[in-house]
Amino acid sequence: MFIVRRKDVPKNGTAPALLTGYGGFDQSMTPSFLRRTLPWVDAGGVFALANLRGGGEFGRRWHEAGMREKKQNVFDDFIAAAEALGQQGWAAPKRIAITGRSNGGLLVGAAMVQRPDLFAAVVCGVPLLDMVRYTQFGSGRTWAEEFGDPGVEADFRWLYAYSPYHHVAAGTRYPPLLLLSADHDDRVDPMHARKFWAAVAAAEATPQPVLLRIERNAGHGGADLVKQSVAESVDTLAFLFAELGVPAPTLH
Repeated sequence: MFIVRRKDVPKNGTAPALLTGYGGFDQSMTPSFLRRTLPWVDAGGVFALANLRGGGEFGRRWHEAGMREKKQNVFDDFIAAAEALGQQGWAAPKRIAITGRSNGGLLVGAAMVQRPDLFAAVVCGVPLLDMVRYTQFGSGRTWAEEFGDPGVEADFRWLYAYSPYHHVAAGTRYPPLLLLSADHDDRVDPMHARKFWAAVAAAEATPQPVLLRIERNAGHGGADLVKQSVAESVDTLAFLFAELGVPAPTLH
């Protein structure tokens, strides 16, 4: 993991942490300047970027270890990364929020339903969540080599085994959830976010925020207008600050 924090933030478990990752399509997650993380770090939060199997950070075999029937390895890596943040004193359990987009949205959706006890909040952007029907919508068919084809019995079995939508359990206390979607997303159909939102809202054992934010006139990459992009970032950070009890940074 790559970990970023202010110098004066103590490593004693009291700081809130925001963990992200991707784990797919041979994509390498390397250090870069991410403007959206600055308010979080400036407010005293820890930002962590996990390198997961399924990515390209360590070559072809690393990618293959997180695709098709081995996709669960990606979720296991991400959950282990969250646990390591706690064990190493970066953030106490239940002080860790997770975020991811697209295949990263699948990642945080799966982590949320598999370990609802582990996270303080979840931001799930333009996600794949119904892995049984993903090939029927948007660009889904083109990803069968990465995920598998639910029309093939063997593939269906491993896809169903982790499909987040199909493992939302009634009476479970899930962490606060913010789903981000776009009404003109032709890559990952908005149906994934909408169905998951409805399932989690119906399943919640106790009242928790289960929010669905749909950007109008926007595609998979978000809105083209700077104003809309800023508004989404503000809503996301406001959600995270509220759920983890982080004071908003003072404007100068």
